[in-house]
Amino acid sequence: MTVELPVTGTDIWYYFICKRECWLMIHRIAPDEEDENLEIGRFIHEYRLGRQKKELSVDSVQLDRIKKVGDHLIVQEIKKSSRFLESSRYQLLYYLQTLKKMGIEAKGELVFPEERKKESVILTPEEERVLDRAVAEIRHIARQPVPPPPKKINYCRKCAYRDYCWAGEE
Repeated sequence: MTVELPVTGTDIWYYFICKRECWLMIHRIAPDEEDENLEIGRFIHEYRLGRQKKELSVDSVQLDRIKKVGDHLIVQEIKKSSRFLESSRYQLLYYLQTLKKMGIEAKGELVFPEERKKESVILTPEEERVLDRAVAEIRHIARQPVPPPPKKINYCRKCAYRDYCWAGEE
């Protein structure tokens, strides 16, 4: 019997941005830890969550914040910007799907504190199918002995792996 690789919300987030970055993270190849964008993200996470301490680990996911509004459970995912909106949405949808599989119905909310924006997120059957395909592909990517080849995308310029992927290029 083969044990399936646990997929995390972070894996989902990277998958929807860059398959290569997803492979690198799963294989614990560390990005440039001194990258300015990583440092800003860590600061915002600590500053915003440090005051409220509502972070919670459930199964293989790490929820930034949960709250109850009336009869509804709301899972909040805090991001430094809405630049990676699609990947942020699917990360939060994955959390909602994980909770649903445990018998917990919840709604989601993306929070962008620096932009003073919030976006409601609700898990639909179509998004569940997208997530199921993404999880299967993440597990396939993870089993590969080498990462997918690099592809230039808009996010490469600010990626903490840019030196790893594009060493030697001008």
